[in-house]
Amino acid sequence: MEEESDYHPLPQPDEVTIREREDAMGAYLMMFAAVAAGLPLPIINLIASIVYYSINKSKSRFVHFHALHSLFAQIPTSILNAGLVFWTVRIFFFHSWEVNDYYIGYIWMVVIANLLYFIFSIIAAVKSRKGQFYYFLFFGRLSYQIVYRIKDEAEMKEAVNKPPA
Repeated sequence: MEEESDYHPLPQPDEVTIREREDAMGAYLMMFAAVAAGLPLPIINLIASIVYYSINKSKSRFVHFHALHSLFAQIPTSILNAGLVFWTVRIFFFHSWEVNDYYIGYIWMVVIANLLYFIFSIIAAVKSRKGQFYYFLFFGRLSYQIVYRIKDEAEMKEAVNKPPA
C-alpha cells in the first residue's frame, strides 16, 4: 500500500513561479492548436499536446504534471473526434447518404464530450495559472502518480554515462 511518504510534496501556490504557472496553463490551451492553425483535423491537437509535453516536462514537477494531465485528457477526445471525421468523410465520399440513428447519437456523444473537455480544460487552465492543481477523473490520479511518486533506486534505469567508480 502506498503511503504519503512515497510521493514528493505538492508545491503550494505561493511556491510556484509565474513562469511555471504560465507553462502549466499553456498545456491546457493546446486544445486550440488546430483552430489556431486553421485545420479541422483532430490529430493536430494531439500532436501539439505531445510536442508541448516533450518540451516542457523537464521544467518542474508542477509543469510536468499539468502537461501530462492535459495530454492524457486530450487522447479520448482526439479519438472520438477522429472517429467522427472518418465517419463523416465516409458518408460524403462513398455516397453513403443514409445517416442512421447511430451516426446522430455519435455526433451528440462527441459534442458532449468536447463540451465537457472544453469546460474542464478552461477550469484547469485557470487553476494552474493560480498555482493550484485540478484533477480530471482518472487522468489526474494517473498523472499525479507518474510525476510525484518517488522512484526507488531499483526502478531507476541504469545511467548510460555514469561517472567512473
